[in-house]
Amino acid sequence: MEPIPSQENETPVRAVQAAGKMTVSQAGLEFLKSSKGKSPQTVVTYSSALHKFEEFLLTAGFPAPQTAIEALPGHILEDFYLWMVDLFGRQARSTIRTYLAGVRAMLRYVDRRYAIIPSGAGFDRVAGSLTDMMGRSSYKTPRVDRQGLPALLRLALETPVPPDDGTFKGRQKHLETLRDKAILLTLYSTGMRRAEVSSLNRRDVADGLEQMAIITGKGSKERNVFFDSPTLAAIRLYLKERGDNFQPVFIRHDRGRGEVKAGGANYRLSPAFIWEVVKRHAAQAGVQVTTHDFRHHKASSLLNNGAKLSEVQDILGHSSPATTKMIYAHYEKQHLLDAFQRYSTPLNDFLGNKEKLPE
Repeated sequence: MEPIPSQENETPVRAVQAAGKMTVSQAGLEFLKSSKGKSPQTVVTYSSALHKFEEFLLTAGFPAPQTAIEALPGHILEDFYLWMVDLFGRQARSTIRTYLAGVRAMLRYVDRRYAIIPSGAGFDRVAGSLTDMMGRSSYKTPRVDRQGLPALLRLALETPVPPDDGTFKGRQKHLETLRDKAILLTLYSTGMRRAEVSSLNRRDVADGLEQMAIITGKGSKERNVFFDSPTLAAIRLYLKERGDNFQPVFIRHDRGRGEVKAGGANYRLSPAFIWEVVKRHAAQAGVQVTTHDFRHHKASSLLNNGAKLSEVQDILGHSSPATTKMIYAHYEKQHLLDAFQRYSTPLNDFLGNKEKLPE
């Protein structure tokens, strides 16, 4: 599979416009250039999708990446989808949808910018056809072990903090115990993603003195997150015991971290490390808990206690209220039943009957 070539090896866009033709490779290059304003991860995902599309074209008999966009049949996206189903299997629905969305975005871009589309393709029709083939996206109702989270947190909070005995190992264990407690409480109180916890800096929380922080979450979107008092106290104690000026809130304390660089940036815990902290403590408590279970719990508890969908959307950093509704609105059926019984007008009252109807 050939990579998307650099601009130096491509026909200038003006020449492409004059000739009325554009290859898949040229379209991909121009599309990626137009995506510079998006998050780096989005650009990487788009690039992966386009390379996978070129791989598909080769297997389908097209001279990718030299194939002209106009030479592609109108059903090319449907064929791409079916090819990925055979390649990845139906269980990889998320990957398939992501790659398909990337290629559709590229074709929409060249249609909008250069009025070039695959032969006979109409995007409204194609979108409808793809929806029929793929089925609508669905979210599984979150299943959080109601006993798991309390058991994990109780064990972590009740575990004594080993004293700093002056040795490297003693100090390491002392700081890691304080750090892990602060991490677990942060996940519980804020509902943040593990990547967001990983990226927290001391200035974001004013060393544990600021109840609200502005973070940059998924999709490079800024939002406010909120900390409760026990969490702030745990962060303050951890940072105080560290006695350094490193900017990351959560850092490594083992010998493998190496020499400090750039204000301790190389000591920052990765999102994977945050996940490992949770899994390690869950194993010690004998329960099944993940970092995302904290997030599910925060969302469901907010909704069950009367928060609006739009409020939960803002707290969790969802891009749309529809996402929040699909994932969480049906999570606690008892809450919906209570609302139904509380706010429904009884038939007797509606009809103005004085006598009670039989039940």
